[in-house]
Amino acid sequence: MTASPVIAPWGHYARYNRLANEALYEACAVLSDEERRRDLGAFFGSVHGTLNHLLLGDRIWMARFEGDTHPSTGLDAILYDDFAALRLARAVMDARIEAFVLELPPGFAAGSIRYVNNAGITSQDPLDVLLPHFFNHQTHHRGQVHTLLSQLGRDPPVLDLHRVLRPNPS
Repeated sequence: MTASPVIAPWGHYARYNRLANEALYEACAVLSDEERRRDLGAFFGSVHGTLNHLLLGDRIWMARFEGDTHPSTGLDAILYDDFAALRLARAVMDARIEAFVLELPPGFAAGSIRYVNNAGITSQDPLDVLLPHFFNHQTHHRGQVHTLLSQLGRDPPVLDLHRVLRPNPS
């Protein structure tokens, strides 16, 4: 069965997002709490800070996509201090993202949304730019965590889209 034009490519990106996050969190689970929180100079300091930022960003954008708002916080907010709770919240968010894109109505990406960003600036942007931004933002920060894992002397997971989505990884 071929994905409908509404779902593709967003369904692929949502599935990739979930699988890449699962692999990344699995790699991060072997770190000690001290290693996860060590400031290594990334935008959000540490693995823990970056994973929290990524979840926060996804919450903000999903609220906007769903016609809601998200309370303004600093983009470096720590939503979950405990790694296990953060990992569970990530899994819940990834399921929410996948469900959302599977229900996209025809023409959704042709619309636009008006929102107030965390700096208090009102913007209106087309969804055909915001949807790619949403998934690109995730990839951008997963790449930072990937580098942080290397800096901590750990093997980061393979996160290439075509390899993650391959039915029988080899």
